[in-house]
Amino acid sequence: MNARPLGVSVMPLDNRREALLGVGAIAEQLGYGAYFLPETWAHDVTVLMTEMAIRTDRLALGTGILGVWGRSAGTLAMAAASLSEVSAGRFVLGLGASTAQLTEGLHDVPFIAPLAKMRRTVTQVRALLGGERVPLAVATGARPLKLNLAPTGAVPIFLAALTDESVRLAGEVADGWLPFLYPRRSLAQGLELLREGAARSGGPGRRVWVYPTVPTVVADDPAEARAGAAWFVAFYLTTMGPLYRRSLARQGFGREIDAVLGANSPKFTGEVPPAADSLLEELTAFGAPAEARERLAQWHAAGADMPLVFLRPNLTPEQVKRTLGAFAPMLESRA
Repeated sequence: MNARPLGVSVMPLDNRREALLGVGAIAEQLGYGAYFLPETWAHDVTVLMTEMAIRTDRLALGTGILGVWGRSAGTLAMAAASLSEVSAGRFVLGLGASTAQLTEGLHDVPFIAPLAKMRRTVTQVRALLGGERVPLAVATGARPLKLNLAPTGAVPIFLAALTDESVRLAGEVADGWLPFLYPRRSLAQGLELLREGAARSGGPGRRVWVYPTVPTVVADDPAEARAGAAWFVAFYLTTMGPLYRRSLARQGFGREIDAVLGANSPKFTGEVPPAADSLLEELTAFGAPAEARERLAQWHAAGADMPLVFLRPNLTPEQVKRTLGAFAPMLESRA
């Protein structure tokens, strides 16, 4: 059996710079293929990626994701070109619409027409990385500029997407798709949406990579592992606004969402009741090492190219090694 590629990511509540860098070092040592870090309201992830590029030799390094509202297309292109050079071509630019709360509450930018914003940003960044002048869309009376750098158009651009139209957009304009809290059973539908988007661009056979972010908890005690996975799901459904609730409701999980909300009201408990167990099975990988490997392998079987093991915040180095080490057998090529 061939090795099954895996990547790593860390929940953005973890703001310990050295610990985040340490995760990347452990991932490379174990043979993981990529390390993606999201940016929210803590560290500038492009700075962390620069440090990781210097400390590693093989690991692909990605932003998973940068919101398209917090930087101009010009700034994104400059960062991508610089990181591609520093990493010797290992950098992946992951972009997404983020959320209204983060966009407006931190960046003081109105969250309007996110799909159009993502399309325009990708178009402008690609042009700049390819050595072209930026196709202006707002300041159209200005003289469009280009980067004072050699073209680096080969930087892969991945998009985070949950709605059908945004997944089609990823298929149309991006090199990869970064789904999060997107049910495993729906991945085949997502792949079809990617193909529809690719057909729009005149390339129905164009390859679009799929890297789902999978909340992961490994523990010898099954109850402990389930509780950790439940905390992930409960946190995102109850404290991160309506985005993920709406996405999952569209995919048939309305009753399960109601059960989770009821179990976490009026106070957050981190619980997912048995009536919502399907959310844990469809969104996460958990259990003792062998069981967790089996669950994560189901994402490969569903069509994922490289699932990203999504770690809880504030783990110790030993806990990181234990969790990532549990999947090391999947990374080894076996006859």
